[in-house]
Amino acid sequence: MALNASQQIRFCTSADGMRLAYATSGVGPPLVKAANCLTHIEFDWASPVWRHWIAELSRHHALVRYDERGCGLSDWEVGELSLDAWVRDLECVVDAAGLQRFALFGMSQGAVVAIAYAARHPGKVTHLVLCGAYARGRLARASSAKEREEARLLTDVAVAGWGNDAPAFRQAFAASFLPDASPAQQRSLIELQRLTTSAETAGRLLRLCAGLDVRHLARQVRCPTLVFHARDDARIPFEEGKLLASLIPAAKFVPLEGRNHIFLESEPAWRTFAGHLREFLPHPSMAQDRPATFQQLSPRESEVMELIAQGLANARIARALLVSEKTVRNHINSIFSKLEVETRAQAIVAARQAGFGSALAR
Repeated sequence: MALNASQQIRFCTSADGMRLAYATSGVGPPLVKAANCLTHIEFDWASPVWRHWIAELSRHHALVRYDERGCGLSDWEVGELSLDAWVRDLECVVDAAGLQRFALFGMSQGAVVAIAYAARHPGKVTHLVLCGAYARGRLARASSAKEREEARLLTDVAVAGWGNDAPAFRQAFAASFLPDASPAQQRSLIELQRLTTSAETAGRLLRLCAGLDVRHLARQVRCPTLVFHARDDARIPFEEGKLLASLIPAAKFVPLEGRNHIFLESEPAWRTFAGHLREFLPHPSMAQDRPATFQQLSPRESEVMELIAQGLANARIARALLVSEKTVRNHINSIFSKLEVETRAQAIVAARQAGFGSALAR
């Protein structure tokens, strides 16, 4: 899946002074991706591992994603590392983006942050999507001294390899995320390890993740929730995904076939994931929730209407949708006719009353 638009990168500052990088792409209702380890918002845009994720999440939504503290384009010099700090950083990005209500997506460790945020801010999260997620980290779910020692050893090996020039360490770590990756995809993930953070911070992150336990917070989530997990996930056990889904009231659990923790575009798990995601998340083409006059709009006209409601001029709409200004004018003429309005101001008022304009202005 090709990305047919651009992203905008911005920065905000957390309560404790950390500079956080966040990116926006797509148009439509807002969708926020909680940060997880191994991200770099600039590198990921063209990555064969992540670009189809970004394209899908931006297809019908104004997607907001960010690099967590210590990673990617965010500040690498980290003071506090904790679940509370991660949640505060998500709060900071949401405030900087000007969002009031939005869908929230979290995968792997990012799902823990998403769960904690949704439990603490039930009025802000409309829908929650979790993928390859867990309520208990490797150390937290260990039931014996042997398992706890194995959890510590695996973390120590990963940290040792992070700062080592020998490729075998990074290859082994990448294989735990993508056992079925092509050579090019595995090289991309290995390069991401080098770019995303330092060995010291990686160690702190991995040890923190191993000890996390949010079972009590999962029980407090009240929004519609969809949980995905691959049956043979090489990174997070399938049983942990089932446990998490059982803890969140009325969550829907979708098992997927495969071993990859990060679904590749070519595998069946990805197509199943994308199909369920589109059905679950509201987007502008779901016109049944709009007044009857807006149900006449085509999906493209709904996209244009969303941008008009955000206050964008025709030139900016054209750039956002990668079309000519003449095409935008033609869409606007059709919209005005269907809505039976004569001016842009009248269209904006009607659109905002119908729920348009809640996404980010690009």
